[in-house]
Amino acid sequence: MPSTPLMPTAAADHPPFATARWTPAQVAAIRADSRTTIPRVQAAQLAPGVPGLDLWDLWPLQHADGSTVRFDGWTPWFVLSAPRLSDPEARHAVARIRLMTERDGLWRDHGNLLPDALNPGSREWAGSCRYDPACQAITLFWTAAGDRGERESSFRQRMFELTGTLAITPDGLAATDWGTPREIAGGEIAHYQQVTATTGVPGFIKGFRDPAHFRDPADGAEYLLFTGSLREARSSWNGCIGMLRRAGDGWDVLPPLLSADGLNNEQERPHIVMHQGRYYLFWSTQRKVFAPDGPSGPNGLYGMVAERLSGPWHPLNGGGLVAGNPEDAPFQTYSWWVTNELTVHGFIDYPHGNEGNACPDIAWRRANFGGVPAAVFRLRLDGARAEIAA
Repeated sequence: MPSTPLMPTAAADHPPFATARWTPAQVAAIRADSRTTIPRVQAAQLAPGVPGLDLWDLWPLQHADGSTVRFDGWTPWFVLSAPRLSDPEARHAVARIRLMTERDGLWRDHGNLLPDALNPGSREWAGSCRYDPACQAITLFWTAAGDRGERESSFRQRMFELTGTLAITPDGLAATDWGTPREIAGGEIAHYQQVTATTGVPGFIKGFRDPAHFRDPADGAEYLLFTGSLREARSSWNGCIGMLRRAGDGWDVLPPLLSADGLNNEQERPHIVMHQGRYYLFWSTQRKVFAPDGPSGPNGLYGMVAERLSGPWHPLNGGGLVAGNPEDAPFQTYSWWVTNELTVHGFIDYPHGNEGNACPDIAWRRANFGGVPAAVFRLRLDGARAEIAA
């Protein structure tokens, strides 16, 4: 199905945004302790989620204000999924978004979210989703990776939005009546690299993905944050958190909300949570994507805080680390989403060993990959201080 690009328009009259900097000096100040260390994964948490599938990046259905949607106590979730291949690292080449619901730790599966022929790419990567209860409409923002029909999976990344209807059926939930995917800020744009690479290694590819919707309560303006790469950078370690602002049927392209130029290659799945009138920006990153000649932090959830969306932004806990994997299980979990209710949701990656997906033994990777949602934990936020709640 052809897509209609949502092209950038001229910027409206909004307060100027100053790009925040995540710096080596800040990362060097990170001091992990019990308050910022995620508890070890327990064997009971490795129970299969959906038979025959690996599950990873997940995000909830949200109201426009960011609060989590619930139906009779059940929360709809969107989860990346793939068949349990002999090598779990091959899952990125066949990923589909799965519609699931969760209540009190119990998960129900409702199948693939999108019809087989609807995605403009060859597979579906992460994003976010908003719900309009007045008409039961859901608007999905997601990453179309590759090109439909390609013989070998490429790393091309484009972001799309799409609206459908969420229907309650005898079997649970179903998404129906999808419209036509519309590309978000497609083509050559300011500030950000287009990602058209045909080859690459996860963690070291560039980014134009993970669109996360945010409505600013200060003025009602709508934004999308995304994992980006700086177009003009002094380093190949040029990750950034990009930002777009809704303008009619399209999107204004804004300068990055955050730059990690010279420090870190990717700040994945960025999103904003409002708490006690403050703006909390969160993202996930890995030790291996920090520049090798500078300081690094653990695989973990990172964040900054500001009094207004335009900043200034200050790293949480001085260096940005909010919750990291323990030193003796550095790859146990990854890709966290913080809800407005301050619950934190990730997936179990490699709970054992010190190599993670860098282990060359495919059989070991298959035997040790979790591929299920991780245990949920909560955050306690107090100004620029963040910690895992006991």
